[in-house]
This record gives sequence, structure tokens and C-alpha cells, in this order.
Amino acid sequence: MGGVEDDEPASKRLKLASGRLTGLSNGSSLTEPIVGSRDLMARPPQSEGDKEVLGSKGVIKRVEFVRIIAKALHSLGYKKSCAHLEEESGIPLHSSAVDLFMQQVLNGNWDESVVTLHNIGLKDENIVKSASFLILEQKFFELLDGDNIVDALKTLRTEIAPLCINNGRICELSSCIVSSTHCASVGSSNQDNGRIKPRSKLLEELQKLLPPTVIIPENRLEHLVEQALTLQRDACFFHNSLDKEMSLYSDHQCGRDQIPSRILQILEAHSDEVWFLQFSHNGKYLASSSNDRSAIIWEIDVNGGVSLKHRLSGHQKPVSSVSWSPDDHQLLTCGMEEVVRRWDVSSGECLQVYEKVGLGLVSCGWFPDGKWIFSGINDKSICMWELDGKEVECWKGQKTLKISDLEITSDGKQIISMCRPTAILLLDREAKAERVIEEDQTITSFSLSRDNRFLLVNLLNQEIHLWSIDGNIRLVAKYKGHRRTRFVIRSCFGGLEQAFIACGSEDSQVYIWHRGSGDLVEALPGHSGAVNCVSWNPANPYMLASASDDRTIRIWGLNSLHVKHKSAHCNGTHYCNGGT
Repeated sequence: MGGVEDDEPASKRLKLASGRLTGLSNGSSLTEPIVGSRDLMARPPQSEGDKEVLGSKGVIKRVEFVRIIAKALHSLGYKKSCAHLEEESGIPLHSSAVDLFMQQVLNGNWDESVVTLHNIGLKDENIVKSASFLILEQKFFELLDGDNIVDALKTLRTEIAPLCINNGRICELSSCIVSSTHCASVGSSNQDNGRIKPRSKLLEELQKLLPPTVIIPENRLEHLVEQALTLQRDACFFHNSLDKEMSLYSDHQCGRDQIPSRILQILEAHSDEVWFLQFSHNGKYLASSSNDRSAIIWEIDVNGGVSLKHRLSGHQKPVSSVSWSPDDHQLLTCGMEEVVRRWDVSSGECLQVYEKVGLGLVSCGWFPDGKWIFSGINDKSICMWELDGKEVECWKGQKTLKISDLEITSDGKQIISMCRPTAILLLDREAKAERVIEEDQTITSFSLSRDNRFLLVNLLNQEIHLWSIDGNIRLVAKYKGHRRTRFVIRSCFGGLEQAFIACGSEDSQVYIWHRGSGDLVEALPGHSGAVNCVSWNPANPYMLASASDDRTIRIWGLNSLHVKHKSAHCNGTHYCNGGT
């Protein structure tokens, strides 16, 4: 468990000093009478018992609330219920002018609809012009479709062009007069397979253009409800469930039992401190590396049981890290300032050894296409190889440290490494540009989020910082509580949608924080030595693994999970009943 010197590390340690309309969906015109519609301005005063606002906060306007409910009823096909609600409440879904306008559009009464458009209370002249353009463009195409070229040309010259907007589109419409073939391509955004678009489609486009106070957007109530449920889910401290159904009948709240906090298995196949571990992308394997100079590939069965698949031997020094290929068929292992080896996961065979004469490799990783691998070198450079061992490229200079994590974004454009004790380099391979994250404290490790937008940075001062690297670099959150005084302790993203942060600790516990709030969710006892590394199964939000100086790996699961226990010791695995 001893630490190492700053300048010449000999192990994984860093000893660091301190509508309502029938035709809306199918294009047919409105044939049924409009029931209960009345101009909002002509609505009689509310009775004394009515309230203008609803709810305990007084922020829901009654008129808006009723109109949105009426819109939802109509969209669901409950047109009679919508009409009864309008009649009983005295609040119409639309004004009589808007109802008339929508009916005219569906009936193809183009000139009348443009006149009505000017009478529905629109204050923005640009919106009026844009809506008129859409209506008259539809008129133009329908005239052309009926071989009424003279009237189509007249519409273009005397009605569309005087609007003085979208001149490029007017030129395209003009070409339709000359060439029917060109007309098909010009109208592609307005037609389906060369046919005139349905009038219902035009009405949908107009609804998106007009203010929501005039025509309520489609699915507005559904959007509000989904938004409320999403906010509840995001605020839920323990939300980590793929199957948890959110109900409208009650506020959403998960329990602590959604977090993996029970030891399901203890893996005891390593003979020395376990420094690093990582689940495969598909969640079917776990790889670990140790001070015993070996790495192990563990297999996870359909019931979540973990068993030893291959022990990988051949390194002459402790194995500091591992990296899974994008397809999980191969694994890289990196010896401490030694070589990188590439293994076949299925057979356990060593396929290639990557090395630099007179130098040692300190980190490893894969390019997203799986055709190249890269590694940090102890001369502070980063090198890239083809799979057969041919060196392709090398970035010289202060690109990495002797002990350093190494990541690459999923598009293969950015390589991320520690370039100084307090700085992380984001190297853009294509643009040959560099960005730097500067910390006030010494950095001990870092990890990249699955979406490549965030970087999790462990620091000497027992803090973990979350940085946004998407666009402008900025510090997003800090996590505190774990202990780190002498050794390299690693953290990871995890859980459903990576909503949690997990980290090892020198007090033998695993710490879990809620990523969004920064609050500590769990501190899990069980190990008898420093916990060096944690990994959360990307395919199973209920499975977490931790590696420790006590020479074991612990597999954590849900407290509520009922496990069929196997024999006490089998293939380097000890099955627990929730104890330590």
C-alpha cells in the first residue's frame, strides 16, 4: 500500500504533497357545425363564483387552462365533449374569426382566408405576410395542378410578389410556370411525391406560424405534462430505474433501493492490490488489472453473476489500466511504464505487443473505429499505432504525464490527457488546436462521460470537479466527502443516463453522489483497504464494481434483489448475502 516518489513513480501510486376541424388530419373540409364558439371579446362577464386564476400558487390563468383542456379533448377526438366544455364554461377554444379562417383554409377559399387573416387580431405584420405567403403559394400550386396557368401567373404577380418577402422562393415559383419538371423539384417541400400537399398540412404550418394565443399548438397539454414529469424525474434523488413507470396520479419519487448498495459478490482471483477495472461497453464483461502483474477478464451471465473467463499474464510490471475495443472483442492492457498488450477476449490470446525502445508506455486507448490504438509515453508524448504494431503518428512535447489517464472522444477528433500536474489537454487532431482545463490543485485522474460533453476530474484536495467541455469549457459541479491523501483514486459516471457519480476512497468505502445536485447519496462500506477504482455497468444501472487494496473486487447490486446463492468459493468468486 506504500506511496511512491513524485518524479519517478514505480507503481500506480502518486504520493502527492498536499380543428376543432374535421379536416385537420386528412385534408377534407369542415362539414359539421361549430358548436359553442364565441368571440372571446364578446364573452359575458364571469359569475361571482368564477376565478380568473386557478391553483394554490395563483399562476394558472383560468381561460388558458380551459382552452388547453378543450384543445386536448378535440385532438383526442372528443369533439362533443370539447363543444360542451366551451358552452358550459363560456370560453371558446378559438374566436369565431379564427374558426372561420381555419374553415376557409380547409375549403380552399384562398382569397377569403387572406382577408380573414387580417381580422383575427395579429399585431405582427411580418407574421401576417408570412402566413399570407403560405396560403397564396398553396393557391398557386393548386391552380397549376389544374392547368390554370394564367390564373396561377396572375396570383404570383399580383398577390404573392407584392408581399415583398422570400424573393428567392418567388423566383423558384416563377420557374414552375416555364417547366413542369422544375416545378416538381421546387414543390418538393410542399408536395409529397409530386402531389399538392394536403390542405390540412398547410393548416398545420399556419398553426406553427401564428401566435399560441390565437391558435393553441397541437399537443400543448401533453407537452406540459411531459415537461412536469421530466422535471420530477430529474429532481428525484434516487431515480435509476429503466422500468419505473411515472404516473399522473401522484408525484414521482424513487426510493433508496434504486441504488446499488448491497454486495452481491466478492471476486478474489487477484493475489495483490487491484488498481483498475472497467466494464465492457455491452456490459457483458468486466476487466481488472492488478499489482500482481496480471489482468483478468470476467464474464457476466444473464442473471448478473460474475465469473472468471481469462487470466491475462505476460506483463513484467504491474498492470496499471485496461481499455475495451469499441466492439468489446479485444482488450488492451498497459503495464506500468512498460508495454501495451492487445488480447482476444474470446480466446484470451495475446495478439500484439506495442512498445517504444528505451521508453515505457503509461496509458492506452482505442480510436472509435477500432483500427488504431494510442498510448501515452513516459517521455510525455502520445503515440498512435495500427493494430499490427506500425506506428502511425506521434504527438511530441508536453502532451501527457508519466502517470496519466487518456481518453478520446467518440468522433475520434479530440485526445484528452494530463499535460501538467494541474492541467488537462484537449488536443484536436484535425484542427491541430489545443484547449486546456486549468485546476488550482494537482489532478490525480479523470474520466470522460459517454456523451463526450463532460469530464470528471479527481483532485489532490479530496474534491471531484465536473467540467463541461462542449463548447466553452466551464466548471459545472463539485463533489466532496471521500478521502484521498496518498494514492490515485478514480471516479466514474454511472447509473441511468449517467445521473450519478461514483468514486473510491482511502477509507475503504465507495461514495455515490447525485450528479445534478452534488448531494452525497451513499457511502458503501465493505472493503478492508483503500478503494482504488470503481466502474458502473453501462448496460445495467443496478450493477457497480469496485477494486481495492484488499485484493478483491466487489460487485454491488440492489438491496431488493433476490439472488440464488452459489457455493461459497467458485472460480475466484465469493457469493455474499448482503454482508461484507
